[in-house]
Amino acid sequence: MAEQFLTLMAELDGESQARMSAWYDELREAGFTGTQTPGLPYHISLASFPTEKEREAALLTEKIAARFPVFPVHISHIGIFAPGKVLFGGPEKDAMLTALHDASASEEPQKGPWTPHVTLLIDEPETVCRALPVLVKSFSPFIAKIVRLRLCAFWPTREIAVRELTGSRTE
Repeated sequence: MAEQFLTLMAELDGESQARMSAWYDELREAGFTGTQTPGLPYHISLASFPTEKEREAALLTEKIAARFPVFPVHISHIGIFAPGKVLFGGPEKDAMLTALHDASASEEPQKGPWTPHVTLLIDEPETVCRALPVLVKSFSPFIAKIVRLRLCAFWPTREIAVRELTGSRTE
């Protein structure tokens, strides 16, 4: 199958990866596995691009990573996207996260408003609804850090660029 799109993601720090992996381990131990992309670190998707814009997206990734510093993001809640197939950890939309998203915006029309989220489980609505109480037992809000950007092509998954945030911009 040919690649269909590119996605620019804001990746969370190692401590946050471990914490969210523990949440997923509890889901898995309860029998939930989901259909989310295996092997991707926990992240917040920022923008999508058509595959023919790979060079431009890679250059944009470089530019943004050099502009933004590592910064905190509050994973404050859990949620489910309609029609019930995605269970996620929700970060607060603050000035820095919004600025990072705005800097990443592609010229392509977006499918709807941007809702920052960290996907934990993708499955059928009935399964996601059964998984929610398992996650509620272990979930507690915490402060994560966005430390790098990752640009990937999808289906199949192909990593194009990974860049540490090294800038000094503050909002």
